[in-house]
Amino acid sequence: MKKLSVSELAKLYSLSRQAIYAHINKGNLSKGSDGLIDFSEAIRVFGEPKSKESKVNESKSINSQEVTEVDMLKCQVDMLEKQLNQAVLRENQSLERESFYQEQIEAMQRLLEAPKPNMTTFTDQKPEPDIAPSINPKVDIAVPEEKITPTPEPTENPRIPVPEHIEPEPKKRGFLSRFFLPNG
Repeated sequence: MKKLSVSELAKLYSLSRQAIYAHINKGNLSKGSDGLIDFSEAIRVFGEPKSKESKVNESKSINSQEVTEVDMLKCQVDMLEKQLNQAVLRENQSLERESFYQEQIEAMQRLLEAPKPNMTTFTDQKPEPDIAPSINPKVDIAVPEEKITPTPEPTENPRIPVPEHIEPEPKKRGFLSRFFLPNG
């Protein structure tokens, strides 16, 4: 098949060289290792070339500005899709974090000690109408013994052995007296 340069292809199809290079960069059109484009490849992408009379009458050629605008819009769409995906990911992470903290709160509430059934609370107490409060300051208030907890007596630690006989420490000696004076 016949091979054409980018300039020849642009003249044949009434396109700008930038439009041809835009198709090459997008991967729609491929160049050979020699830098030329196969004519069959050009027909596949652009169709049959029109005769000169029909080229004047029809304006279906691709304008390079339209191609660059379309590429810009595609880039913007890709960027917006990435931003949307990141926002959805952040939302999912915050929901996961919220559920994690809610589970932690529930676990802590379960770990708290529940009130014992035999203990009376402030709301369970009933006022006794027969007993009037005394205002006598000399009266001692008796505290029931069941509420007073005795302090434990100190006991020896079983892990630390206490020797039965303690020897006195020898008198401390200076540096030179250790070498020049006899032991004793």
